[in-house]
Amino acid sequence: MSFCQHCIQGVRHEGEPEGTLETIGGVACYIATPTIDYVKDKVILLLPDAFGIGLINSKLMTLRKTASRFAPKDVQVHGYDIGTVQVVVIDYYNGDSLPPDALNDKTLNFRGWLATHGAEVTCLPLDKVIAALTEEGITRFGATSYCFGGRYTFVIAFDKVIQCAVVAHPSLLEVPKDLEATLITYFIKAKVPLLINACKNDRSFPAESQAKAGEISGDGKFAPGYRLEYFPGCTHEFAVRGDLTDPLVKAGKEEGSFKTSVGFFLTYL
Repeated sequence: MSFCQHCIQGVRHEGEPEGTLETIGGVACYIATPTIDYVKDKVILLLPDAFGIGLINSKLMTLRKTASRFAPKDVQVHGYDIGTVQVVVIDYYNGDSLPPDALNDKTLNFRGWLATHGAEVTCLPLDKVIAALTEEGITRFGATSYCFGGRYTFVIAFDKVIQCAVVAHPSLLEVPKDLEATLITYFIKAKVPLLINACKNDRSFPAESQAKAGEISGDGKFAPGYRLEYFPGCTHEFAVRGDLTDPLVKAGKEEGSFKTSVGFFLTYL
């Protein structure tokens, strides 16, 4: 499996989360629900990095004031006002995500932690949340994911659960073998628009992998829609744990990766 030291490094961001911790289908989730009118039959699932919902960073990405950050208010898409949308951050680590204090801990046995969080345990909480939300009337799902979560966005896309997929600096894909197989499977089976937010310094998703992704899915080969955005001066984890005092990283995270993701959801979800 492909991962690197940057999977557990980065900066803890500051701010005040505006969502709530709730249980969906028996699974702990952090939910950002707009306080103004919002689209009731759509949800964006946020599949977090290894720090799950314990680290503040993922929570701060979901809501600003009254509206979801992933779907700004009063934007016309396909002839109607998409308004805002609820965002659900799923604890698919069964309460055992990396603790916030593990950030930048060079003594952490990350490989050992990964060994206990494979697909056989991680997919079940995802399935439970999606099933419960479907029962509540959700008919369209988008998924946005970071690092660890990238692999599982592909999984639920294969299962035809979601209608729009966004991944930022994905990990846990063997480079190049597993990555190529995953993208080819996605190309054949998923049929869901895909955005990949990539960067310059990323051992988990390096330049050759980015090029391979374009070779497989780019230039109109993938009819539902494919896009890869590249952010210079950024390192794996920039989209969720980047150092915002660095102008290039801040631009890559906020003006680049995040706004690109929002636009992708507005177009396809």
